[in-house]
Amino acid sequence: MDRRTLLGGGAMLAFAAMFGLSRLWARDEPRPQGPFVLSDAQWRARLTPGQYAVLRQAATERAGSSPLDREHRRGIFHCAGCDLPLFSSATKYESGTGWPSFWRALPRAVGTRIDRQLGYARLEAHCARCGGHLGHVFDDGPRPTGKRYCMNGVALRFVPA
Repeated sequence: MDRRTLLGGGAMLAFAAMFGLSRLWARDEPRPQGPFVLSDAQWRARLTPGQYAVLRQAATERAGSSPLDREHRRGIFHCAGCDLPLFSSATKYESGTGWPSFWRALPRAVGTRIDRQLGYARLEAHCARCGGHLGHVFDDGPRPTGKRYCMNGVALRFVPA
């Protein structure tokens, strides 16, 4: 094998690897859009910059930055975008991750979809009404569900009971 063949083969392998990795990074499903629809300008006017980044652009807040991670009163956690009740405080637990975590969402409040943005499949959680990004769902939570709804606190609003 000569040098030209070796370099050409290496370039083809690199191209194939990059094409394959770009497919892994692509999201498998479109962003959800629930019945609560606003224009981008209306969302920007309604939300703080941090809320907009998380709810509308699927950003993640810094771990440990949300006071809701330390919220222990009885009540309901609502979507900060459209005010849909999402989680009961009865299902909140200390996951040690730095984000508010729940082992179950309220019925029909949270939708999910596959997210491959980091190069591997994760289950994204979004508000069923406005489609706002809330966080991700993992299979390492407590009983009885074994789920960990790892939520961005900035995407939530707490309403005490």
